[in-house]
Amino acid sequence: MTVPAGQNVPMVSTAACGKPCIVHREGSGLVTLRGLTQQCKARFKVSFGANIAVPTGGTVGAITTALAVNGEALNGATATVTPAAVENYFNVYVSTIVEVPRGCCVTVAAKNTSEEAVSFANSNLTIDRVS
Repeated sequence: MTVPAGQNVPMVSTAACGKPCIVHREGSGLVTLRGLTQQCKARFKVSFGANIAVPTGGTVGAITTALAVNGEALNGATATVTPAAVENYFNVYVSTIVEVPRGCCVTVAAKNTSEEAVSFANSNLTIDRVS
């Protein structure tokens, strides 16, 4: 699928999740993490992997994707590749720990942070509650 510049990567399916602290609507690029905890904060490990390329008709150059929290891309969870030609796919993987204060919610997403559209294939966003 081709994702326009600055947009979230849609997740076309949702794996079964028995945890009410992770909420996703099928087809959306956003996942809501809820701070359902008796401690000060809940911690989640968020990981994203995909194959990315410059689509046919695009300009060959560096392309990037990143994890975003509440719409803001994280510099520490950004992947950059420079394909030599269009439709030349590279595998990327990024992960980070997201802390959600008790009683609060945050949204996370994988985002196309390039200045042009990017083709994404085999995209996987994995979220695990770690504490």
